[in-house]
Amino acid sequence: MSDVVDEQSAPSVALGLRAAEHAETRMLIDGELVAAASGAEFANISPATGRELGVTAAAGAEDMDRAIAAARRAFDESDWLANRALRRRCLEQLQSAIEGDSELLREELIAEVGCPRMTTQNAQLDWPLADALRYPARLIDEFEWERTLDGGGLFGERNVRTVVQAPVGVVAAICPSNFPVEVILNKLGPALAAGNTVVLKPDPNTPWNATRLGRLIAEHTDIPPGVVDVVPTPSNEVAALLSNDPRVDLISFTGSTAVGKHLMRQGADTMKRMFLELGGKSALIALDDADVGAAVRGALGICVHAGQACAANSRMLVHRSLFEPIVAALTIAFETVPVGDPTLPETLVGPVISAAQQARVLEVCERGQRAGARLVTGGGRPEGLSGHLAGGHFLRPTLFITEDSANPLAQEEVFGPVLTVLPFDDDDQAVRMANDSAYGLAGAVVSSSLDRGMAIARRVRSGVFGVNGGMFYGADAPFGGVKNSGVGRQCGVEGFRQYLETRTIAYRAPRKR
Repeated sequence: MSDVVDEQSAPSVALGLRAAEHAETRMLIDGELVAAASGAEFANISPATGRELGVTAAAGAEDMDRAIAAARRAFDESDWLANRALRRRCLEQLQSAIEGDSELLREELIAEVGCPRMTTQNAQLDWPLADALRYPARLIDEFEWERTLDGGGLFGERNVRTVVQAPVGVVAAICPSNFPVEVILNKLGPALAAGNTVVLKPDPNTPWNATRLGRLIAEHTDIPPGVVDVVPTPSNEVAALLSNDPRVDLISFTGSTAVGKHLMRQGADTMKRMFLELGGKSALIALDDADVGAAVRGALGICVHAGQACAANSRMLVHRSLFEPIVAALTIAFETVPVGDPTLPETLVGPVISAAQQARVLEVCERGQRAGARLVTGGGRPEGLSGHLAGGHFLRPTLFITEDSANPLAQEEVFGPVLTVLPFDDDDQAVRMANDSAYGLAGAVVSSSLDRGMAIARRVRSGVFGVNGGMFYGADAPFGGVKNSGVGRQCGVEGFRQYLETRTIAYRAPRKR
């Protein structure tokens, strides 16, 4: 059984009370912080305790319509898309405002996301805060917005063509619950820097970080009314207005593959552009020359934030010569990983986001076992949780082994602290097994030979890949997947281009003498 980091003084409850005291419960529409037109609200539930933290305004169809109209008007009628200096200044103001609220935001994330405190020091908060807005703000000045082509005229006339990069228009940014601030900032930054307007729809499980950003935008920046609208809602029908409305030009979605496919179908009638960052079933490959300790440390990534990361390596492919020692070391590691209260600095595995997700993880594990996977350690809820944590959505770090690549645990995205280990006999088989997936988001390899590791990396079909612990994360590095893992890229120049249209303008000019 995993060591449980239990609570004596109910720190998660105290944190929840503090988060509720400082939370922004209103949405941002057309520059104003407002309640829902109907007055409706919905509960924000703590994943660590199962208790209500507080409430948030629940947008209805009227609110969503008003937000889309405001974003459309701001794009069509204001000088936002043409005024690059204003865009850069506003992003710098927002950066400063978030930094001023960063510690409140950190505590809010731990309370509503259930993420362990240590994760806020990297991808949950500190990493995106460092460059998610700064990088696209810098691109406003550095990007090649226009280029000129000469030639191709008729009747001896000089023909000049100017290729212009222009904003797409109104962007619907639909964000997940697992890394909400990281995803929101990496959507807002390039979308706004490129000159678009944005309707932001946060996940209903984690609305307060987005509504807080709405308040900071309204109170601390010169972002014009309607350029950013923050519209939380628990209603799928209300959210669907974003994909159906012809006034919305682009859907920028991060979440499950099933929902991504549904959005593509919904957006087809209005020919919406799509950026979809979806699920994954990434493989960590330990070659026969891998250091066992390094391989095990890499595999523990599935335990961080209870495995709720699309790029997490939830499969581990191990050369048969190292299979037994690596499984033995993983067993010890999984049984000693600290599980429990996310407020505590030593906790690595906090709760999953909801009771529904907890049930789904257990259901996939059960199907995997019925299909022949062997449970090595973990499974079910951790023992020893008491008091307020007893109602939380916790799961034990869970390790399975199987020889069958078709097993549900080797094919489906579990989105929990569950690792499935499979043996292989040579490098070619490892690559075939890694590519034997409907997904293609991430992956990794451990080898004592960099050349060998790089050769594996170039053969595995994934959008990002790590060799010997290499980190692909950063606002300057494109992130996204192939196959069922999505369409397009987030971050980098490639991610910036996601929010731009290419236009060609031609004119006749006198011949050069």
